[in-house]
Amino acid sequence: MSYTSIRPGQLWLDTEGKRIQAHGGSLFYENSTYYWYGENKEKTTGENNILHWGIKCYASQDLYNWEDIGLIIPPDTENEKSSLHPSSKMERPHIIYNKDTKKYVCWIKVMNKDGSQTETVLTADSLLGPYTKLKEGIKPLGMNAGDFDLAVADDGKAYYYFERVHSETICADLTVDYTDVTGYYSTHFPKSGPPYVREATAHFIRNSKHYLLTSGTTGYLPNPSETAIADTWHGPFHVLGNPHRGDESQTSYHSQISSVFKVPGKKDLYIACADRWMPELMDVKYEVYSDLFFKMFRGVEVDFDILTKDQGINFSKVIRNTSIADYVWLPLRFEEPSESHPLGMVYIDWLDEWRIEDYE
Repeated sequence: MSYTSIRPGQLWLDTEGKRIQAHGGSLFYENSTYYWYGENKEKTTGENNILHWGIKCYASQDLYNWEDIGLIIPPDTENEKSSLHPSSKMERPHIIYNKDTKKYVCWIKVMNKDGSQTETVLTADSLLGPYTKLKEGIKPLGMNAGDFDLAVADDGKAYYYFERVHSETICADLTVDYTDVTGYYSTHFPKSGPPYVREATAHFIRNSKHYLLTSGTTGYLPNPSETAIADTWHGPFHVLGNPHRGDESQTSYHSQISSVFKVPGKKDLYIACADRWMPELMDVKYEVYSDLFFKMFRGVEVDFDILTKDQGINFSKVIRNTSIADYVWLPLRFEEPSESHPLGMVYIDWLDEWRIEDYE
């Protein structure tokens, strides 16, 4: 099958006719080719203890049609204690290139069985690998580190935006080789706890302004996104609000943004790349499960199965089956500063179908 457009939320197949598996993913542009990499969930059906099957990568010339070029970081099927073992909750890989060391550096978030969240760092001489694991079990700045993004400045300095788990957002300077933090950091968006704490941070720059797109903390269930803007890498960041204007469901169109990609050669085209983790639960209302998350993280015992009892759906099983997760890719729309929005605003409008060629 050949595509000529992007159709958010619809089934997206690769050039072999198989469902694309690059979740919590990001895009990389190199040698006139687009690369899309992310978590391979093809075996994560909810009927086994396989939470991932490595990190898969796809290649494209047009952002529509994607060729599966295989696992760039395979699962470690031998060592059950490895952060890359299929039973490990390894998530949200991010890869940046270091021009000085000539290395591709990949950071991966790991949710450990003891409740802690740590990072694994790998490097390679090529985007497509092979990658060598350098560090495992890192707690950056001594903190539990959740969802994150990596970004590189024009002068080569790199930054790491992450959720200090259930607390606040951190911007930390990376070392010159991008494999650790220096110790210098800033804090942003302190919250009382889930579902309000910001996670899934996606950073991008437009017109010298720094933007952060974040989600709340409700697991794989979607929630309202939030946009913030700053003049510098470390802020201070000013919250602009929810970019998903018109989304009455308050679920960011039933998706969670993983990264933002500036399309090369286009004047002002930025794509918010999001996952629709739970396509079977689109009738479940945010106002209901957000209250459950609020109670759960404050020590109240809750039953999430009540969300789907009337639909005859087993919530516990569905929430574990991410092999059928879809993608919601939409362009960002920027509103310049005005009286109602002195710092401007970012919007993500729903489009059933859209084309790269329709943008300058």
